[in-house]
Amino acid sequence: MRVRLRLDPEDDLLHAVEDASNFNESRYYNVFDPTVGLGGWVRMGNRPNEGYAEMTVCLYLPAGTDGGEDAVPPVAFMYKRPQISGHEAHDAGGLRFEVIEPFVEHRVTYDGKVCVLAEPRAMAEPRTAFTTNPHEPCTIDLRFRAVGRPWGGEPEWEDGDERPEIDPETSFARGHTEQHMAVTGAVTVGDRAFELTDGLGLRDHSWGPRYWQSVWWYRWLTANLGPGMGFALTVAGSQDDPDARRKHGFLYDTARYGDDRWVPIRDVDLRSDYDGEWFPREVHVTITTDDHAYEVEGDVWSTIPLRNRREGMTTRITEGMTTWRSGDLTGAGLSEYLDQVIDGVPVGTDVGI
Repeated sequence: MRVRLRLDPEDDLLHAVEDASNFNESRYYNVFDPTVGLGGWVRMGNRPNEGYAEMTVCLYLPAGTDGGEDAVPPVAFMYKRPQISGHEAHDAGGLRFEVIEPFVEHRVTYDGKVCVLAEPRAMAEPRTAFTTNPHEPCTIDLRFRAVGRPWGGEPEWEDGDERPEIDPETSFARGHTEQHMAVTGAVTVGDRAFELTDGLGLRDHSWGPRYWQSVWWYRWLTANLGPGMGFALTVAGSQDDPDARRKHGFLYDTARYGDDRWVPIRDVDLRSDYDGEWFPREVHVTITTDDHAYEVEGDVWSTIPLRNRREGMTTRITEGMTTWRSGDLTGAGLSEYLDQVIDGVPVGTDVGI
């Protein structure tokens, strides 16, 4: 079967709605700016056949913002399922994404409330967290400009090859792209204002049917180690074959590979150290390309657990703001750990992944 990944400028825009009831088209953006110590991510997934969008704003505020230098860094968070009609834009619940130029520049804005969590892990019980923590006004106006070319695309079968049927019940994303970005702009939370002048991050874009329960577990690691090096990788596990690991991603290293900006990741050796509540604290990674092995260490300094439920299954998605180190380079990114929870234990943690 002959297949290629289609990656055209039009794929950075919205796609036609499909018949599957769980059709989803989502965008996600993350950032960390060391000059102000602010990190965060935003996401919106349109589910037009179900009549709503999933929108999330998550800001990791600088340590010491509340309660002194030794306090747990607070997180400003908001999640909504605003109603939508149609699929013309990612624009709901006060959050808006604009494609200024495909694969070159995007804009993210938000005008609304956030729940400021002194203990971010309280979001494990969202109803209690939202009702017992203060809510403050928040604005976001950020420009994301490409520092590398996009990776990914949508599988496309050549003429004469029959496209396989896709089961919406077991789908997660048919098309998917990722891209490292430089970020500038402004964020306010209550009376605190942050001017981002040196931010780096990553964005992704997915489309096709999706259920969060379609993946048994995965680890999605994104990193910017300065403007000249970064990576994004996924390690995923299967319920049917507990020993199987699916590993993929890309890395750019301008010092080694020049300005072409990324090469495929061929192998990943990943080990995670967890605390007593199964939250990752440290991440140890060996990333192998065709001609080099990179040793990377991650310190997860702030985590917030998110929850999704469907048909008796509980999915936990832990979003960890992470300091990354490789050789003499230091940077930041996110460690996103998705697990189905069985008997109170996230399934991917029992093997240290």
